[in-house]
Amino acid sequence: MQDSTLFRQFIGFVTSVHHATADMSSGIRLDNITPIQYKILEYLAVSQPQTPSAISDCMQMSMPNTSRELRKLIEKRLCEKLSDPNDRRKQLFRLTTDGTEMINGIFAQIEVKFNERIQGLDTQEQQELEQALQLLQRKVFY
Repeated sequence: MQDSTLFRQFIGFVTSVHHATADMSSGIRLDNITPIQYKILEYLAVSQPQTPSAISDCMQMSMPNTSRELRKLIEKRLCEKLSDPNDRRKQLFRLTTDGTEMINGIFAQIEVKFNERIQGLDTQEQQELEQALQLLQRKVFY
């Protein structure tokens, strides 16, 4: 397979991921947070603690905007700031108990929609899907 063919398949896959994510998260109530605040909480839920610069890079936001959104999330008691034990000058952010509970509730709603999408898979296909996701995570989305 030519590299450009594989790349085009990858672009199609990424586009499909965006569509599936939008579909599975549609109708989810975010209560008192904005979509960008949700994305920050989601990122922290799967990879915490994080520095403001890592959050900024991941969200493709400026540092001032990232700082403002983090401050709002702290005010809502959904995340908290702590010092890096190896470098006290470095700030880290992680979910609070309330933030974890909120994200777990949202993830539970999304999981229902995910399970609806894969309900027709047999055990073999589920294992293949799991292996494919692990391969993508290891080789492409690390």
